Amino acid sequence: MSTPVSAPTSRRRLLKGAGLAAAASAIAAPAVAQTAPQIRWRLTSSYPKSLDTIYGSSLLLAKYVGEATDGRFTIDVFAPGEIVPGLQAFDAVQNRTVELAQTALYYYIGKNPAFAPFTTMPFGLNARQQTAWLYHGGGLELQNAFLAKSGVIGFAGGNTGAQMGGWFRKEIKGIADIKGLKMRLPGIAGQVLARLGLVPQNLAGGDIYPALEKGTIDAAEFVGPVDDEKLGFNRVAPYYYYPGWWEGGPTIHFVANLQAWNELPKPYKAAFEAAAAYANADMLAKYDARNPGALRRLVAGGAQLRAFPQEVMDAAYAENSALMAEISAKNADFKTIYDSMLAFRNEEYLWWQVGEYPYDGYMIRARTRG
Repeated sequence: MSTPVSAPTSRRRLLKGAGLAAAASAIAAPAVAQTAPQIRWRLTSSYPKSLDTIYGSSLLLAKYVGEATDGRFTIDVFAPGEIVPGLQAFDAVQNRTVELAQTALYYYIGKNPAFAPFTTMPFGLNARQQTAWLYHGGGLELQNAFLAKSGVIGFAGGNTGAQMGGWFRKEIKGIADIKGLKMRLPGIAGQVLARLGLVPQNLAGGDIYPALEKGTIDAAEFVGPVDDEKLGFNRVAPYYYYPGWWEGGPTIHFVANLQAWNELPKPYKAAFEAAAAYANADMLAKYDARNPGALRRLVAGGAQLRAFPQEVMDAAYAENSALMAEISAKNADFKTIYDSMLAFRNEEYLWWQVGEYPYDGYMIRARTRG
């Protein structure tokens, strides 16, 4: 049995305990405030809100960063034109007009062609290979060493999977039909087809339809069935070509100002990286789930599917190989990055030809047999 405690003694102990608790609270509160400051970033996207699969990944990033930090680190998302035009997103981050952008790095090959491989390359990596190269093949290390020269840091924030070859007003039966064609085609792919006589145009997503409708351009590619259906390209160009050999698995990036990133507390960085990785996986899953239905609707609405002629594919492959050699000879950064990607691609296909393609090929044939 315990010894009885007098009322005065009990009160003294209670008051002493309360004092210690108050003191601990006084010490802990400032410490928490110091380690969890209120931080607000602005994100400008290169993609219109109507493209909810791409633009939506920036909203996912903001949602999970906010929830993981109990609302202490918030990201406000802005569509193109609300702060800067879509193709100025990278510059806005670089000069810290905003802290963050959602964009495709290959939009900025005018600054340096070495930006391109981190998004995608003609006849490059498919979606899974691109992610594997970035995460586990040295791609991210090469990327951020390169981006640091511009005062930014990048995070994979989505992948569209293999894209379509685009919408054309007329059929492409051979190389002769490409000559003089004005086509919305960003990145190095535009340079490849320019060598075959095409006139490439670099337009932001929201500017493509009006240009195609008015005849300012003759053809356009963007992503694939899900987004192309939303943008309505089938209403102004009937022929829908595949494959998009210039975008086998393009990565969309979140690009942050490097100084702003370095100022973040470590837990906020961890929350951001985890949210970006989720957005990266979620975007590809959404495209894979939604593309089949969108393709069916486009075809039912009159879109005419066409495969690029073998002559065009072979000519593009040859011109791409020559162009890569020319750029590599002039640009050490590009050569280092492209050689890494190329070596990774060649190694990956050792497995793909044994494991992935035989399985997919059989299942496709089985499906057609019913």
